[in-house]
This record gives sequence, structure tokens and C-alpha cells, in this order.
Amino acid sequence: MIKIENLSRNFGNIKAVDDISFCIQDREILGFLGPNGAGKTTTLRMIVGYLQPTSGNIEIDGESIFANPIKASSQIGYLPEHNPLYDEMTVIELLAYFASLRKLKRDYFKERLDYVVKNCGLKEVLYQKIGTLSKGYRQRTGLAQAILHNPRILIMDEPTSGLDPNQIIEIRELIRELGKEKMVLLSSHIMQEVQALCDRIVIINKGKIIVDDTKDNLPNYLKKSRLLTLEVQGDNVDFSDFLAMYPFLEMEVFLQTETICKMGFYETSEIDLRKELASFIRQKGWLILELSTSKLSLESIFHELTEGEYSSAKTEVASPEQEEQNAHITSIDEEEQQ
Repeated sequence: MIKIENLSRNFGNIKAVDDISFCIQDREILGFLGPNGAGKTTTLRMIVGYLQPTSGNIEIDGESIFANPIKASSQIGYLPEHNPLYDEMTVIELLAYFASLRKLKRDYFKERLDYVVKNCGLKEVLYQKIGTLSKGYRQRTGLAQAILHNPRILIMDEPTSGLDPNQIIEIRELIRELGKEKMVLLSSHIMQEVQALCDRIVIINKGKIIVDDTKDNLPNYLKKSRLLTLEVQGDNVDFSDFLAMYPFLEMEVFLQTETICKMGFYETSEIDLRKELASFIRQKGWLILELSTSKLSLESIFHELTEGEYSSAKTEVASPEQEEQNAHITSIDEEEQQ
């Protein structure tokens, strides 16, 4: 298990990461989400040992990564968002170089090389210089180096960036398989990717964690978590009387003509108004053309949590632009400057 406890990172007077705590369990794929400048990349860089925290601790199986950084590094595979590779090397030279840094024995390197070449789709470009690769193949190469030494822990920042739809499906399947035996921390702006791979999600905003829960439980953090779509046909369609009976209900009209009205009612997960709506419509003598419910998408939930009332109620942390101006730091990662 990885345990992140009271972790903070300051740049001058600015708190990029502000006293956050969460865990990653064995055989778990954890989604780590947040808008640009939220503190995601800074957190990932502290977990892999690239940055030292201002305060707090990170433990792997009860042992601080700062007590024995080399041991911790040997257990972690890291794919950063801006994938740094040596352009003058061929793919196989790069993988051999990383194998030597990891002190992999020759026979084990050959075994792992076969695995990453096959599963990352690198056979066609194995002897091609990295500087000539497409972005998709560069990303595959970065993923290959991250898993080459068969680490227990995978930290991945935008792992499918630059891949075409077919490649995305292949890499997602690989990540899913890796998650069956490893701890995986996945950061991505692609909500479909998180939806497909992660069961648990941590959302960070303005340096603080605002949600740490299962994917299925995220809608419960919102006042409106489910959309009831209704389309009716009739004269003088008007739901003001119904809304007066349920003042907490929000309605949005999608289509309005003389005889057709299509709208959406936003409900909480505990309330189901389909029977009440059907009874009201029957009393009015209208005809129901459609009546269905659906949960809000992860993208909508993320937006509400990071931009809506839930987010504004949290403690304010200075923007990344202020971080750069006040701290006068020129080496802050790109994400924290956006």
C-alpha cells in the first residue's frame, strides 16, 4: 500500500499542494483528477521522489520513501505527461539504457524487453531513432520504459496522450491488466479513460483534495446527480404547477414547439419522480413520448465539483500565475504554470 499523509509543497509563499492525504491499495487503479494548476503533477513528482515535500510523508508498505529513495525508486514506474526521451537513441538503445540504470540482469532484460515490445506495440520501430517517432510511438516508448523493470507501482500522467483510437484501446487494456497485480495511479483529463479504468477517484482542486471515493458514489456529492428526460405532446404544456410542488427540482427545456416539449429534470439519487410526473401528465391529458433517467457523466460531475458551489466552498489557494510571480521560481512544472 502507498500512504500519502499530510503532504504539502510550497513554492515560496504559495501552497501548490496543501496538506493532502490518501492511500493506494494493492491491485487498484486509482484515478487522480483535477483541473490545470490543481497540484496533480506536483503531487505525482513528490510520490516518485522527483520533488521533496515541504511537509508530510509518503510510505510504501509502512516505510518512508525518503528513508531509502533507491529502494522506493526500484518499486516505481513513472510515465510523466511530457515524456522525456533521448532523441538520438533508437528505441532498443533507450530501453537497454534504462535497463542498465535499473541494474537488470541480461537474461531478465531480454525477457522484459520481449514483454514491453509486444504489449506496447514497438516491434516496427524498435531500431528507429526516437527523434523520428510520432507522438503516439513516443508515448508507447515512454510506457515501455516505465514498466520495463516490472515495478509494483505505476504512476502515469496522461498515458494515452497522442495515441489514435485503436492505440488507446490497446493501452487501456494493458493498464487494466497491469492493475490486476500492481498499484496504479492514473492522472488524465480524458474522463472516458478514467471511467473505463478506475473504480476509485481522488479529485484535487486548488491544492486540496475535495473528493476521495468510489466512482459510483461521486454523484452523491452533488445536489443534482441524475437527469430525468421527458418529452410530451399536448396543448399548453406547462410544468409550473409541478415545480411548485417540488421546489428543489431543477428543470431545463431542450425543445419547445406548439405541441411538443422536451425537457430535463435534475434529481438527487434518493428521489425518483417518474410516477409523480406520469400522474401529473395524465391529469393534464398530455401524451408521453419519452420518459427516461440517466446518471450525470463523470465529465459533468467533475465540472460541478471543481467549478460549482462544492468547489467554491473550499479554502482558496493562490493561482499558478501568482505562484510564479511571488516565488520567482523558473523551474515549476508546466502544469502548475497554467
